[in-house]
Amino acid sequence: MRTLAIECATEACSAALFDGSALVDGRCEIIGRGHAERLVPMIAELPHKGRADRIVVSLGPGSFTGVRIGLAAARALGLAWGAPVLGYPTLELVRARSVEAQPRAVTVCMNGGHGEFFVQNFAADGSAQDAVRSLPPADAAKAAKHEVIVGNKAKELADFLGDGRLALDLLPDANYAHLIHDVRLISDLTPIYGRGPDAKLPERRR
Repeated sequence: MRTLAIECATEACSAALFDGSALVDGRCEIIGRGHAERLVPMIAELPHKGRADRIVVSLGPGSFTGVRIGLAAARALGLAWGAPVLGYPTLELVRARSVEAQPRAVTVCMNGGHGEFFVQNFAADGSAQDAVRSLPPADAAKAAKHEVIVGNKAKELADFLGDGRLALDLLPDANYAHLIHDVRLISDLTPIYGRGPDAKLPERRR
């Protein structure tokens, strides 16, 4: 079975095509912005224009815009190809990538925006030990349970803690999506935002 993986919830934009668990071809670019313009051409560069029997896509948390772009592309391709679409949490992909060679418990720490970090702890067997939270650095430090911290804010959190924890600077990359076990894929494609929206509704006048 061929699987197309899509990941654009962070400053990285990536797409990869798998045959079973074997990578056929993939792309990953650190672009910051412009996912809407780059993602579909990136998929089209893959063999057979990325056509697959199923699609897996990041649900977030991460960039509100990036998450929506990835989901919109996955849904459109799934409809066109008659392929099922499944989602996965962004931090789960970072965790899976970080323990490819050595299974171990890790704390994932990613940029949450507004000076906060998305933080989640995972046991050595890959199970989530808590829900993802968006926290200020001081609270993120209290939440970090493990000696290994991974993610694009791992070094900042490790420096804040100052206790010598190992920090691995990693971004989610669709080329590693085969490391996510099928039991962790989600049929509910509701985005995982990790925090409330920036925009606030105006208060009702009395």
